[in-house]
Amino acid sequence: MVPLIRSRQLVTIAPVDTTMLAVDDVVLARVAGTVYLHRVTAIAGERVQIGNNRGRVNGWTNRARVFGICVEVDGVPFRNAMDKTLIDERVEDA
Repeated sequence: MVPLIRSRQLVTIAPVDTTMLAVDDVVLARVAGTVYLHRVTAIAGERVQIGNNRGRVNGWTNRARVFGICVEVDGVPFRNAMDKTLIDERVEDA
């Protein structure tokens, strides 16, 4: 299975509204002391399961330990992730 994000690809992470998380989102999260940029593979209430694209599960964490969502890979927007960020796109230039 091909990885969603390959080594050395430039990714952009934005703060995430964790209430909007869904399975298959790619997030930056802490699981058991390690920080991963991996897929959300399951959600159960306040808990989020993190795993890779090959079926490996890294573990469960709570939503407070999900730090951000991948919004771009090499400058290309990633799977409607901007809709789940805490970024206010309506900010006007000063």
